[in-house]
Amino acid sequence: MKRLLWLLPVALLAPAGWAAFAPLELPTRDELFEIPPGTFKRRMAGSREEILPDTIHLTLGLNDQLLLRNKDEVPQQFGPVLIMPGQSFRLPFEVASTYSFACSAHASGQMAVVVAPTPEPGWQRLQWRWQHWKKQPKTETAS
Repeated sequence: MKRLLWLLPVALLAPAGWAAFAPLELPTRDELFEIPPGTFKRRMAGSREEILPDTIHLTLGLNDQLLLRNKDEVPQQFGPVLIMPGQSFRLPFEVASTYSFACSAHASGQMAVVVAPTPEPGWQRLQWRWQHWKKQPKTETAS
């Protein structure tokens, strides 16, 4: 019985230890945002709906490429780039910083991209995993 009580804390702490020190890997380095069809028409009709977030958060070495896909019927401006209908634009980041861009698909006309440094092993990596695990969309199972 004493042996089992000793193993309990080890069994509970082992996953946290793994999460703090295991390498971080994502299936792609792209963080995709799509401009949906009809965005321009809704804007011209006075709609202030948010298509894109005010701030996009990226992490160097993990999801450090912003991928914008224009599914609207008109060109959209993002910074100095004009994204034609049906086109995509990929912007990789190599320096942790906060970037500001003019963006015609955004209600305010501006969007910020915050690029965080790669999380160091230990507490930073554990926090990063926890924050991104909480943001993952929950899939529903069919009953």
